[in-house]
Amino acid sequence: MTFGRVNPQFRLEDQGIEGLGNVYYNYMEPALVETALKNSEGTLGNGGAFLTSTGKYTGRSPNDKFVVKSESVKDTIWWENNAPMESAGFDALYEDMLAHMKGKDYHVQDLVGGADPRHSINVRMVTELAWHGLFIRTMLRRPDREDLDDFIADYTVINCPTFQADPKKHGCRTETVIALNFDRKLILIGGTEYAGENKKSVFTLLNYLLPEKGIMPMHCSANHAKNNAIDTAVFFGLSGTGKTTLSADPDRILIGDDEHGWSDQGTFNFEGGCYAKTINLNAEAEPEIYATTTKFGTIIENMVFDEETKELDFEDDSLTANMRCAYPLHYISNASQTAIGGHPKNIIMLTCDAFGVLPPIARLTPAQAMYHFLSGFTAKVAGTERGVTEPQPTFSTCFGAPFMPRRPEVYGNLLREKIAKHGATCWLVNTGWTGGAFGTGSRMPIRATRALLTAALEGTLANEEFRKDPNFGFEVPVAVPGVAEVLLDPRRTWDDKAAYDAQAAKLVQMFADNFEQYVPHIDNDVKAVAIG
Repeated sequence: MTFGRVNPQFRLEDQGIEGLGNVYYNYMEPALVETALKNSEGTLGNGGAFLTSTGKYTGRSPNDKFVVKSESVKDTIWWENNAPMESAGFDALYEDMLAHMKGKDYHVQDLVGGADPRHSINVRMVTELAWHGLFIRTMLRRPDREDLDDFIADYTVINCPTFQADPKKHGCRTETVIALNFDRKLILIGGTEYAGENKKSVFTLLNYLLPEKGIMPMHCSANHAKNNAIDTAVFFGLSGTGKTTLSADPDRILIGDDEHGWSDQGTFNFEGGCYAKTINLNAEAEPEIYATTTKFGTIIENMVFDEETKELDFEDDSLTANMRCAYPLHYISNASQTAIGGHPKNIIMLTCDAFGVLPPIARLTPAQAMYHFLSGFTAKVAGTERGVTEPQPTFSTCFGAPFMPRRPEVYGNLLREKIAKHGATCWLVNTGWTGGAFGTGSRMPIRATRALLTAALEGTLANEEFRKDPNFGFEVPVAVPGVAEVLLDPRRTWDDKAAYDAQAAKLVQMFADNFEQYVPHIDNDVKAVAIG
């Protein structure tokens, strides 16, 4: 049977998906929470938050992600980064998944990716789990109810965690699979309950489609000044660098925390929600994000909690360090109602340098910005993964390699062109270690980072005196009001200066070795600033 609100000309049967049990179309949050609880998919937490765990997979499975290698995309996909799947394997996967779905209940959400209607896409999400429907309804943009009556999807995503793929038959790696077929406008997800696969599949899709329109898709957060959307800032950064935290500035308007586009008209959020890490989340440091964890419909993923009181433990990472909460954007009081901003005036590239080498902030030329954008550096610290006993570099090009279907230079050139056209100032901000590497030094003070960012965004930092960094060649402020001067020169924060020099030389060589792969594809101005 069919329940809910849907375009009568665009039911699942009209897409060839037949023989299911009950199909629930576009249920709203209360009904989705009620259904998820009835199905024992999770527990009701304080304030009406929904507490759940994702089982075996508590994070994305990038090695199980595939793109169908069809004639239409074979020359435009970055195959070194995206595993190919044959069309026949995908077709068999689709047929087997549909056979598995027969007779079972499913939830459908008809949603939009992109706040700017000139560049948005309609996405139909078909989920086996009710809470996955709640998750994606939170994370993507929700059409007005009356618009559902004539909604037609551009792309459809089917997520079936209980389906197990067959590597030999389907051409995948394991029983878990995320397969994107541009010709059939279809994404299939099976064998994993981790909800982040839903939103990142749509991000990957937009990362392929938008560059054809001259739009720069960005793995970044964004905000703008109060009463001045023209004064927009974007924050690139990998997980753990402070992207969500630093963009949630109470003195600015939040556009979004993770995925945006930069068009000829300005910046726009792809999403309608936020997906924040909750490990060590603190009510004093991040009060608004903390408050969402006890609001109705917020999804709490993989957090330990007291079975009786339902109090969350923000420090217990025994399930995973990747514990998260998903909440609608409007749960943040200073969130933009339109999720649209102007052209970025400032571009912040965040890195968590566990080697203790990089300064807390540096100003980049456009060529240096492209260099660091293509490098996408951060670092893992000892203890975060088995076998990691000292800081290890992570280079994820464009600050989001797993979601980039095209070659990195496509995105790098788009960024450089837009910086040149609109005159954005670029900054590299280190939220990692100072006074030594991880284990010896200490984490960069958040107050210092916020003070430096405020000075950069308000324009006062540009008027300070700068020095040229001897290791990376970018400009570093010599003194900034409200920030301890010693912090601005990393070498001075180390007791053992020779140890700093050795560590800096080591990191410079890591950058140089990583960047060799891009040298044949970049212009001379970027080659000229490449270090090492």
